[in-house]
Amino acid sequence: MEPFRVHQGLVAPLDRAHVDTDQIIPKQFLKRIERTGFGQFCFFDWRYLDDNLTPNPAFVLNEPRYKGASILLARENFGCGSSREHAPWALSEYGFRVIIAPSYADIFYNNCFKNGMLPITLAHETVDDLFRRVHAKEGHRFTVDLTTNTIEVDDDHTLSFEVDDYRRKSLLEGLDEIGITLQSEEKISAFEAEYAG
Repeated sequence: MEPFRVHQGLVAPLDRAHVDTDQIIPKQFLKRIERTGFGQFCFFDWRYLDDNLTPNPAFVLNEPRYKGASILLARENFGCGSSREHAPWALSEYGFRVIIAPSYADIFYNNCFKNGMLPITLAHETVDDLFRRVHAKEGHRFTVDLTTNTIEVDDDHTLSFEVDDYRRKSLLEGLDEIGITLQSEEKISAFEAEYAG
């Protein structure tokens, strides 16, 4: 997993609450057995018109000003619905490294960290202000610094956020649960040798 320390990126405002995992990656695309190949189908039902070919001009991610966005600004209860891990896979492969929202579904929130994405929780009023700023300024970029737990929104405006120590350390070091376990490989091998002996 790629370590996450500092990320600067274009912000896309997805002004919808209760975005569920079936909207993030629709069920018809869950037949793959690999972790890859889901990014192209991210938000598929919203990104395309009924012919499944024509980009929907009314969907925010299809607006030219948000092309290449890597920070997703969202509303409350993001990632609700079924517990499919494909949702963070799709978001990550689409290009998002950071999600900012007032709240998340628990399983989705945990799955983001396991897949190298940083979900940041901020107060409703703060998120409202960020939406206003992003809409007002084309090409708005944030700098998210996990080493200091800060978001530089503008030259004169910086926010703080909280992440528990375990998840923060895992992201900073680029370790998923398997990688964390393998840090104790020598002790595990010694135990197994003693147990087998």
